[in-house]
Amino acid sequence: MEDPRRFTRSTLKPKVEPVEGLPPGIASYLDSTPPAWSLREGLAQIALGLLSEMVKKGVPFDSFTGNILVTGFCQIGLLEYAEWVMDSLADNGGIPRDVVGFNTLIHGYCEAGEVNAALRLVESMKKEGLCSDVVTYNTLIDGFCKMGDFAGAKNLMEELLGSHRNVQSEISKIDDVKKQTDTKCKACNLGGLDLKPNCITYTTLISGFCKRQGLEEALSVYDEMLMNGFLPDVVTYNSIINGLCKRRRFAETELLLEEMKRMGVDPNHVSYSILIDYFFKTGNAMEAFILQSQMVVRGIDFDVVVCTTLMDGLFKVGKHSEAEDMFWTLLKFNLVPNSITYSALIDGRCKLGDMRGVESVLQEMEEKNVLPNVIIYSSVVNGYTKKGMIDAAVNVMRKMVHRNVMPNVFTYSAIINGYFKSGKQEVALDFYKEMKLRGVEENNVILDVFINNMKRGERMDKADALFRDMMSRGLLPDRVNYTSLMDGFFKVGNESAALNMAQEIADKNLGFDVVAYNVLINGLLRLGKHEAQSLYTGMREFGLAPDLATYNTMINAYCKERNLENAIKLWNEMKSNGVLPNSITCNTIIGGLCEAGEVDKAMDLLNEMSVVGFHPTPTSHRFLLDAVAGGLSAAGLMGEAAELIDEMKQKGFVPNAITYDLLVRGHGKVGNKKESIKLYCEMIMNGFVPQTSTYNVLISDFAKVGKMNQARELMNEMQVRGLQPNSSTYDILISGWCKQSKQAELERVIKVSYQAEAKKLFKEMNEKGFIPCETTLRYISSILAKPGKKVDAQMLLDKLYKKKSR
Repeated sequence: MEDPRRFTRSTLKPKVEPVEGLPPGIASYLDSTPPAWSLREGLAQIALGLLSEMVKKGVPFDSFTGNILVTGFCQIGLLEYAEWVMDSLADNGGIPRDVVGFNTLIHGYCEAGEVNAALRLVESMKKEGLCSDVVTYNTLIDGFCKMGDFAGAKNLMEELLGSHRNVQSEISKIDDVKKQTDTKCKACNLGGLDLKPNCITYTTLISGFCKRQGLEEALSVYDEMLMNGFLPDVVTYNSIINGLCKRRRFAETELLLEEMKRMGVDPNHVSYSILIDYFFKTGNAMEAFILQSQMVVRGIDFDVVVCTTLMDGLFKVGKHSEAEDMFWTLLKFNLVPNSITYSALIDGRCKLGDMRGVESVLQEMEEKNVLPNVIIYSSVVNGYTKKGMIDAAVNVMRKMVHRNVMPNVFTYSAIINGYFKSGKQEVALDFYKEMKLRGVEENNVILDVFINNMKRGERMDKADALFRDMMSRGLLPDRVNYTSLMDGFFKVGNESAALNMAQEIADKNLGFDVVAYNVLINGLLRLGKHEAQSLYTGMREFGLAPDLATYNTMINAYCKERNLENAIKLWNEMKSNGVLPNSITCNTIIGGLCEAGEVDKAMDLLNEMSVVGFHPTPTSHRFLLDAVAGGLSAAGLMGEAAELIDEMKQKGFVPNAITYDLLVRGHGKVGNKKESIKLYCEMIMNGFVPQTSTYNVLISDFAKVGKMNQARELMNEMQVRGLQPNSSTYDILISGWCKQSKQAELERVIKVSYQAEAKKLFKEMNEKGFIPCETTLRYISSILAKPGKKVDAQMLLDKLYKKKSR
């Protein structure tokens, strides 16, 4: 290996002077302290200083001391120096190397992902006549697992089981010396004794498989472990539970917990952390709190990991004040928050939009010398962009670069997304170019940012081109990417391209999740396709539970089809499955019931909503009450409508223009003119402008009782308020004046004046391009059909009928 003394003396400022009697290699080593140590708080120099003191005072210097020094170097990541020290002690100090020292170095290289270097050390052990022990095997198995080389890891396991299988093809980096190993060591291809695996061996392999998406293999190793008579410990179970939870295989998690109890293995704080996190992520906060209580009852101490998990989960389920309290509880227990704790706190505050709170946490971290990592910085950048504070987000990114924390793809994704949403596409693309220049690799997140922003602008051709381009450069799109594209294609009406995306999800075995099903169902319904119902049934058969979006989509579809029976069935299904409705659900189903005249059911449903925990916002509440009030009005149930409005007022909701319009029209339809006028006056006093249809109801009320002057005044008033009469307004007034003119007892002068009003309105109606209704035509023809004018009247009517028929 390259001598660590390659560093020049001019760059070094050793704090410890070499002392007489120290092995020459170490003395030289002290005299050439590498600058990397300055980044390790000088701990290595302090250790070597103590070693110097040992030599000064004649304290025996043995392999145990050397191994401590090697362990220290490994712990701070200076592996080359650790190996060089061990070599120097052997070559210059006469201290033989042992299995413990080798295992320490092998572990260090495996942790650093340098398995080839670890295998080289194994060969050195054999040359020196040292046999590998089970610790060597366990360490190498862990190293192979971390590299994803499970074939090599399993072969090492088989060697331990005594299979004597030649693993030369799997461990190709071990040179040909392996073949010349003494026959006494044939039981172990690495040159060890005839060893057997232990619980750690199996657990290491199980943990490796779980972390690398090999859950089935992990479960197979677990079964093999039991068959070979090894009892799993809590670490083994924690690895499998974590793997099951990450893949949302919750039923198996519950079974494994039961098995854990039968085996007499008690969960530890790590087990509880995994399970609490799992329950929060599945939305089952109550179970998470029960586990928290169990920890207290069993006397399991809360550590930083448990407190951080609880805090993160509380933020995720919307219990923000409780999450903040958990942070203070952590401090009360004299626990020291780490970067993960601060990351959870910052992420929670970012999602709340509390950027001032985020800044205070960053200040606290700085005071406590806890350096923010790229995850924390990315959360802050994302928080600022979501608040529309894009300049602040960019400043944070520049600050992290200044502090030698390099932005990752998630940091850039947040910035690019922020600029896209603010309409600055060119700036977004500039940051994308910067990202590539920095060597930050694209991933599925950045692809989804581009797809989502392009589909908002209906630029699906560009989104598809980018998608294909990234694929050609080696990026493998995931289910989220395909789902986003499918959604975009459906929204622009490109059914064929959307279904192609769905087919690719199936062909690539990516699997449909609830979101993908929702997009497919919603897209087909928009296009009027009826396959949506079978898809809804299909997702249930695949074990996917419909979520709120699924139910809202299906309920909306059924309401549009007037299939209220199925809509109500889904509403009941939601309740039984514990899915709480939102304003969209309630507005849709109540609106559908009211439109179908099912006012009683709508009223029952409105009352039921409070029982299931839905509390409408002012907007939703007003919409729901308007829908029900409209239904009651349409059914002529004005007493019930009035009671509903009174209830609304008692709850602090002020009726709006829509509510008043519904009530005015409702009272008008049942002939309650007095109440209509009263509500109209109340409406005007509250600053609302009635709709034209509302004025028409009031004008009709006056026209029916012959009060045409008041009707005319209402028409004038609506025009003053900026509303224009429509054809119905003219029909009502013309018919009203004509009816009045036909009263036999009227004087001729008055009759003529009434007819003149009708003719004037009729002319105005024609000039505005409105087509009179049949009743209006009959009335106007009767006053035009005077002696000598019948031909002209007939010609006018023929002309109007032709115009109406077009």
